[in-house]
Amino acid sequence: MRILVAGATGALGRQLVPRLVAGGHDVTGMTRSDAKREMIRGMGAAALVADALDAEAVARVVAETEPEVIVHQLTALSGALNARSYRKVLAETNRLRIEGTDHLLAAGRAVGVGRFVAQSYCGSGMPFARTGGPVKTEDDPLDPEPAGDMRAGIDAIRHLENAVTRADWTEGIVLRYGGFYGPGTSLTRGGEHFELIRKRKMPVIGNGAGIWSFIHIEDAADATVIAIERGRRGIYNIVDDDPAPVRAWLPAAAAALDARPPMHVPRWLGRLIAGEAFTVMMTEVRGASNGKAKRELGWQPRHASWREGFPEAAR
Repeated sequence: MRILVAGATGALGRQLVPRLVAGGHDVTGMTRSDAKREMIRGMGAAALVADALDAEAVARVVAETEPEVIVHQLTALSGALNARSYRKVLAETNRLRIEGTDHLLAAGRAVGVGRFVAQSYCGSGMPFARTGGPVKTEDDPLDPEPAGDMRAGIDAIRHLENAVTRADWTEGIVLRYGGFYGPGTSLTRGGEHFELIRKRKMPVIGNGAGIWSFIHIEDAADATVIAIERGRRGIYNIVDDDPAPVRAWLPAAAAALDARPPMHVPRWLGRLIAGEAFTVMMTEVRGASNGKAKRELGWQPRHASWREGFPEAAR
């Protein structure tokens, strides 16, 4: 198939594009940076430059490539973690999930794209409602009352998921990925988040009961290939088999790095240090079930749990 990957040089794109090329597909990677053309070409794909927030530029790329499938992997999450400026950190990614999604969908409709696969998120408990059981499925509601700066992020996720799955002219598929770890991510040896853990700059806040879901970047790419090739309309949680509370996975990550255990701080202090959004992520959020993805996509993560995956990523 002719496939356009928007966001081809991100952590997931760098895993996905070579897999698609190896599968015999005709792949074009879209990037907003001219400097990244060679990276895409080095993966065996054609490269085109366009800013996803420029509707005319996106329309031009889609018209030129006439893809059968568009894969939306656009985020802007690189750079330093700043828990207290959560809204600012997510601002451009939120725009990409709203405006970028709309631009790609409009351009795809104009050329008759048959399948549209988009990246969403469910790693640190976003975007599920913080009521009921600890693990949520795709049928469970999103958080109707997000905490603090989480509202804009959840609104952007809601927009993307609704726009893609309600597009009746294409097979709209949303993949809610867990928190990425492994090569090219922040949770790998030398990666930003592992370094924060190693330096004891990421404490367990309050009871540490917030449930997080993870996925090895290679397993995420494998699931994406399946969705591209034979997925059906809908939302799928792409996570491993082991959603876990912060009080379990954070000390385990420190141990994998041969680092001292994380500090523990009370909730009131965590709110002062890290802000309300990050405190809620540490204490209240829910995890995700991968049952639907296994059942309907026929996908199985090779890294069944972060418990084995983190030590591998930390080496």
